Amino acid sequence: MDELRPLEDQLGYRFKERQRLVEALTHKSYKKPYNNERLEFLGDAVLDLIVGEYLYNRFPNAREGELSKMRASLVNEAGFKRLADALHLGDYIYISAAEENNRGRQKPSLLSNAFEALMGAIYLEAGLDEVRRIAINLIEACYPKIDLGSLFKDYKTTLQELTQAKFGVIPDYVLKDSFGPDHNKEFEVQVYVNDRLLATAKGKSKKSAQQEAARAALKLLKGEPK
Repeated sequence: MDELRPLEDQLGYRFKERQRLVEALTHKSYKKPYNNERLEFLGDAVLDLIVGEYLYNRFPNAREGELSKMRASLVNEAGFKRLADALHLGDYIYISAAEENNRGRQKPSLLSNAFEALMGAIYLEAGLDEVRRIAINLIEACYPKIDLGSLFKDYKTTLQELTQAKFGVIPDYVLKDSFGPDHNKEFEVQVYVNDRLLATAKGKSKKSAQQEAARAALKLLKGEPK
């Protein structure tokens, strides 16, 4: 298992139980008696807590809604893929030949799941502080600027990255309606992918309506079966 040493070097962490690391990197398609689904479940919960705590402490004057928006921008499939890519995690995962041929090492869902599982494995072995150190260092390296403005505007970018990776297309935003007086106009926007309506949202500008539609679409796609 020396082929996993470079990954541990990037993490700055050496696993005591090597099998736990292997399990975290094993996709169910690899057809072993174990896979990373349970560790993924655990890692998702741990990362949700760590990112929430990080934002709470970093932005003491932010409102609950602002903190929730920032966390949603970080804790999602596209966000975890970004962190996985920083670790070159696709080089280390164990997948079937069929998944290999299907570009499995680049799939956002596989990479996101493997990253969550990896964090879950570290949590079991070393506890919350070690996962916090690794995860926050990665987040700060991958996101040069962390605030509501920079993260919130990424909803459209994040959705585009996700749909390009998952479906090979970019989202299409359609202005459905606008209403109200000129000084207080409101816009309603729909977002489509492959002619499928994903979400409808309103905003005080077309841009804000598009952002809200993208946010809702991301939530929908994240909740769908992987």
